[in-house]
Amino acid sequence: MKCLPPATVPRRRCRGMTLPEVMVTSAIFGLAMAGFLALHLFVLRYDQKVKLKLSACNDARNALNRLAADVRGAGVVRVGNGDASGFREAAFGQPQVGNALQIHPVKGNTNAFIRYYCDVEDELLKRFVSGEPEVVLARAVTNTLVFAAEDGTGRVLSNNFNNRVISVTLLFNQDRNPEGAPRSGFLYDYYHIRTRVTRRALE
Repeated sequence: MKCLPPATVPRRRCRGMTLPEVMVTSAIFGLAMAGFLALHLFVLRYDQKVKLKLSACNDARNALNRLAADVRGAGVVRVGNGDASGFREAAFGQPQVGNALQIHPVKGNTNAFIRYYCDVEDELLKRFVSGEPEVVLARAVTNTLVFAAEDGTGRVLSNNFNNRVISVTLLFNQDRNPEGAPRSGFLYDYYHIRTRVTRRALE
């Protein structure tokens, strides 16, 4: 086999990348990686935001479904203020609004009751059944006047007559911080959910 002298080797087969070409290639690669990283971080943040919204909506839906079932099958429903230790019904002649709702499944039996109330200190909506431990139904509830007794047009009543509609309003305030601890200047998501329900058997 005959070897060609170095002078006869084609120059295009011996060329490498020059320094400017290497710098341009590195810059393009760096920009592409930066764009990919920014997109990845955006997707992670968006995923966390969606999870918070789904969590809030799921809590509200479960709470309202359970409350509606209790109210529809109740014997007596009272609106007022209270917590796990006690309940005070709104006075006759005063607006029937408050942070608590007490339901007696059987009319005339005041010993058996179901109490829904919003704990203003820890912003939790809780369900308390007589003789059982309380259960948390929803978190990050910021409004204190959750329950109201209204007429068919939505006007708040000043009496506890039986033919009334129970209105439930929940205002949620969800911190977007994935670690859960509030941070100064951090963003929050707000949700407003309202529903109305009445008993099946009106007298």
